[in-house]
Amino acid sequence: MSPTVHASAVLVGARAVLIRGPSGSGKSKLAGELIASAHHNGPGHGLGRLVGDDRVHLQAAHGRLLVRPAETLAGLLEVRGVGVRRVAHEPAAVVGLVVDLGATDAERLPQAEQQRCEIEGVILPRLAVAAGAAALPAVLALLTSGQPPAHFPAGAIRS
Repeated sequence: MSPTVHASAVLVGARAVLIRGPSGSGKSKLAGELIASAHHNGPGHGLGRLVGDDRVHLQAAHGRLLVRPAETLAGLLEVRGVGVRRVAHEPAAVVGLVVDLGATDAERLPQAEQQRCEIEGVILPRLAVAAGAAALPAVLALLTSGQPPAHFPAGAIRS
């Protein structure tokens, strides 16, 4: 299996949101918010389920980026001020969006090249979030719009 990377991932609907950022940037917080948001909207409004928190494995396969939890952390989610909690989780998912928290290139109106990234040879839509900015509203806006960020090249998301 591939080495782990410092990131969290949540399956929302059919695709996972990969959350990257420096320590303390809010990766676990955003993961918990995405899970809670999906459950709050009720059945049929999108599955919100943890894939992995803090450390995940990434692997390119057939033009897709797969994410899996680190074995020792599978099903564990840190809730700041509460501690580590066991939650239901998915053993693997296909990444559909990358969120970079604490991004130094975050802009109010980002350029096309800022709205995508390449991981393991797979090009994915990307959302750059400035340090201290609330990430959840922008993530939910992208997920519920049914389309990738503006200017994302057609066909670049491999499904």
